[in-house]
Amino acid sequence: MVELDPTPYPIDVLTQRGAPDAVALEDRAGTWTYAELEAAVAALAHWLRGHGLVAGERVATWLPKTRHACVMPLAAARGGFVHVPVNPVLKRAQVAHILADSGAQLLLTQSARAGTLEEGDVPGGCSVVFDADAPLLGEGLAYSERDPDGLAAILYTSGSTGRPKGVMLSHANMWLGAISVAHYLKVTPEDRVLGVLPLSFDYGQNQLLSTWAAGGRVIPLDYLTARDVIKAVDRHDATTIAGVPPLWTQLLEAEWPEPVAAKIRRLTNSGGALTVGMVRGLRTRFPGADLYPMYGLTEAFRSTYLDPSLVDAHPESMGRAIPFAEIMVVRADGTRADPGEAGELVHAGPLVAQGYWQDAERTALRFKPAPAESAYGGMAVFSGDTVVEGPDGLLRFVGRDDEMIKSSGNRISPTEVEEAVLAGGEVREAVALGVPDARLGQAILVIAVARGEAEQAEANLRARLKRDLPAFMQPSRYVWRDALPRNANGKLDRSGLKAEILA
Repeated sequence: MVELDPTPYPIDVLTQRGAPDAVALEDRAGTWTYAELEAAVAALAHWLRGHGLVAGERVATWLPKTRHACVMPLAAARGGFVHVPVNPVLKRAQVAHILADSGAQLLLTQSARAGTLEEGDVPGGCSVVFDADAPLLGEGLAYSERDPDGLAAILYTSGSTGRPKGVMLSHANMWLGAISVAHYLKVTPEDRVLGVLPLSFDYGQNQLLSTWAAGGRVIPLDYLTARDVIKAVDRHDATTIAGVPPLWTQLLEAEWPEPVAAKIRRLTNSGGALTVGMVRGLRTRFPGADLYPMYGLTEAFRSTYLDPSLVDAHPESMGRAIPFAEIMVVRADGTRADPGEAGELVHAGPLVAQGYWQDAERTALRFKPAPAESAYGGMAVFSGDTVVEGPDGLLRFVGRDDEMIKSSGNRISPTEVEEAVLAGGEVREAVALGVPDARLGQAILVIAVARGEAEQAEANLRARLKRDLPAFMQPSRYVWRDALPRNANGKLDRSGLKAEILA
């Protein structure tokens, strides 16, 4: 297990965490050792310097999980630049916003992607270069000391309200996040981590960094279907999958040969809470795997995890604080909530990001001085999520303050409604929303994907929920879809669905 050293370092020294001849990366092209990873980081950093960039300037990547995409978080840091990863599934308008907002001076992409951009999408002064021309071998830039508090990356959130905003991460944020996750997941040099999440997603990037912090092997994968994931597990003998709830839905519905499922020793979830049914399904399908439910937000990377030994007894829990994180549940007046009392989750400590890029107004709304009881002090992230801490210290998610449904004077958690809807097996996926209602204030609308015929699913669902939920929590209407939309990070696009319904 990774030693829990709280000393922050520049992120690019992760190339030194594995044995030089151990495999650091494996893909269809073959393998890279840690020595080869270091050489690639040095070569790409030297190439970036050759473009005349000044320290602190932003370097964007718009790539699938190529080797350049995997190396750039370390190479940009080595060169003294700030990495801006752009999700490869984004379209030209979204890419144009990120390039303009970040002030990127260089975009590394592929010619086919660049061909989709129109005049004005790339800001003046931003060079577009292709990965086919970027070296991963050759003259290199040696490691040099950098300020751990210096800006290393800007990650753009999926944007639940308004346009995506750039979260500023320091070297220390990324280094300590990698060490923390590698430690509590107990990643070893023998582990082979299948990287299926987008590298622009905070935990997608951490798949690389935490695995390399432990001296393990990353297997980056761009997949289209659940079958692609199963084949990759079998082909590469993967031991770990990090996913989000929509991926688990796909993987649970796919057919897994028993010997392939038995290769998995660790499942980690973020990007949305697991339902109790999903927990049970994963525990049944992968009985030899440790399941790590986790909660986090890009502004503080990762906040809590549930130890696998507690999952069966507490499948609804968010767990406790991860290493280097201080988690508090506070009332509206900033005082600490009592056990069993709902309050806002506040995250303090060295994993807290540096705010939003060039957005002081939104930074002030989310990043505030830590509550007086904080051991760390400094700035804290006020999550906007309502949670409850039990007498045993385990946290339970209640809902987002801006998503809570207010009906007939009751505050209703959409998460609780969704869990009830999913519990009986009539639907595959569901999103609960509050919509304006003259009588109730807000009525509960459920958008769902049925298992089988929608009309019969709705009849069965209404009959069951009449038994399982109080009257004020009953959905007033159902909208049935063949599939639910997802945002660029693979999460269910709740804000997009709500905007569509309200329109």
